[in-house]
Amino acid sequence: MSFELVGAAADVAKGSAISVEVAGVDVAVVHADDDNFYAVRDECSHAAVPLSEGEVDGCTLECWLHGSRFDLRTGEPTGLPATEPVAVFAVEIRDGDLYVSTEPSNGVKP
Repeated sequence: MSFELVGAAADVAKGSAISVEVAGVDVAVVHADDDNFYAVRDECSHAAVPLSEGEVDGCTLECWLHGSRFDLRTGEPTGLPATEPVAVFAVEIRDGDLYVSTEPSNGVKP
């Protein structure tokens, strides 16, 4: 599995998300309330808007447009209107830097 450096962990405040590009794919990197970092495709599967602009709540990310919610660990929708999952990418922290996998870990193609 290959990973790309996307920035410093300190640059992503707890409870927030940033948008980065990994292997040509827009990815939302989230510093969740459980203090872990997660990465999901930065596009709502319902309305094709950036999830990185949404609200972080626990281990979920809510789309700002229609309120679809996604589990950051699995990519599965936990709130309508979305019914399709989003791609999830593994995140590693190395010496304070964030690295995101170039391949989804949940089998959903970005």
